[in-house]
Amino acid sequence: MAADLDELRRLRRARDRIDREYAEPLDVPALAATAFMSTAHFSRRFREAYGETPYSYLMTRRIERAKALLRRGDLSVTEVCFEVGCTSLGSFSSRFTELVGQTPSAYRAADHTALRQLPVCHVMAATRPRRTRGEESEPRPTTEGTQVSSFEEAPATAPA
Repeated sequence: MAADLDELRRLRRARDRIDREYAEPLDVPALAATAFMSTAHFSRRFREAYGETPYSYLMTRRIERAKALLRRGDLSVTEVCFEVGCTSLGSFSSRFTELVGQTPSAYRAADHTALRQLPVCHVMAATRPRRTRGEESEPRPTTEGTQVSSFEEAPATAPA
């Protein structure tokens, strides 16, 4: 069943709320209420519309922001964890490592000088976790029978 325009607007409203309030304590029932849907229906329709669950989308936004804060280097990993809305350092570190491919401490210590030469909008695009279909990580099956693997960072290259 294809989503109608009104439903897509309501889903976008919830996604926009995630983008704005990523550091707040958001959960799926609160986001479903934003879209005026039941929790189960919202989760199903969000995944159909955006290709990932609402929680996965929220965590991706939090990790993107955490990467920017870690590149600055003036906050500890623990401070970054709480700044982006995570309440457990262990869960944050595990999810960060899963999406980025290295620990938050290693990412913070890495040399990010190449990214300083790029405009901010390019840095955001270059460091955004991306879904891959490669065999580097253990793939997860989806309902359609296709395989979806974990995320990896796009290469940080300057546009031509």
